[in-house]
Amino acid sequence: MADLTLTTFEWVPEPPRGFVRDLRVRWALEEAALPYRVVGVPGDRGPEHLAHQPFGQVPWLIDGDLSIFESGAILLHLGELSAKLMPSDPRGRSEVTKWVFAALNSVEMASLPWTMLKFMGHANDTPAWKFVDDFLKIRLKHLEPVLAKREWLAGSFCVADILMSDVLRVVDSQGGLAHSPACRDYVARATSRPAFAKAHADQLAHFAAADKARS
Repeated sequence: MADLTLTTFEWVPEPPRGFVRDLRVRWALEEAALPYRVVGVPGDRGPEHLAHQPFGQVPWLIDGDLSIFESGAILLHLGELSAKLMPSDPRGRSEVTKWVFAALNSVEMASLPWTMLKFMGHANDTPAWKFVDDFLKIRLKHLEPVLAKREWLAGSFCVADILMSDVLRVVDSQGGLAHSPACRDYVARATSRPAFAKAHADQLAHFAAADKARS
């Protein structure tokens, strides 16, 4: 296996720290004990950045001659490298894959506009707020009984759990899981794992080091 290189921003302001999506990749790499290094890219989104990530976002992962963007695609790739992240049997892989897409397409589709309005301090008595709030509540209503019956989404902990718990973690940080106890407990289980703690601390340290370099 070639060296794995994870690219994220060199620096971001305080509010998104701990939530930048390179955390998902760091977490998976720590769970699988795969060796990797992290490099930073400036926030100006120049040609080299866009060559790897055409939307000017982070993260992306270099694995040999492969350059992979989008956190879901990266985690599925890492699942191919470690049985700790994805089972090898077809049925198990199918279970993981469908929950990966559910996390990104069904839940994050609803949670992202909700959290963006929260971060911006949008008034909670407008039609726009009611629409996104109701949309998220419907998704959580359907997810709640699933998580009430199982510890992890696809049997053992996997890349789908990294994605789903990280999506829900953002909602939880804004009080959005107050009426979804199974979702809240699921986030607590996932984020109590040592690999998450290491990934989270490393991301914070990465941006703290950038603060010193900028001062």
